[in-house]
Amino acid sequence: MSKKVISYTDAFEELQQIVQEIEDGEITVDELAVKVKRAAQLLKICREKLNSTEEDVKQILDELEKD
Repeated sequence: MSKKVISYTDAFEELQQIVQEIEDGEITVDELAVKVKRAAQLLKICREKLNSTEEDVKQILDELEKD
């Protein structure tokens, strides 16, 4: 079973949608646990992508400073 790769933008937009649904009371109590679990997964994806991007930018800047 392969995992679908999701972009930062898609993860962030889905996370915003979940938050909005919770704030608007659009989900049932039964759905809440599922939504919170998915939100946690999306937060992890966003955090990993941001950390990876930060590392890439640092590496590029270090290389530019050496030149």
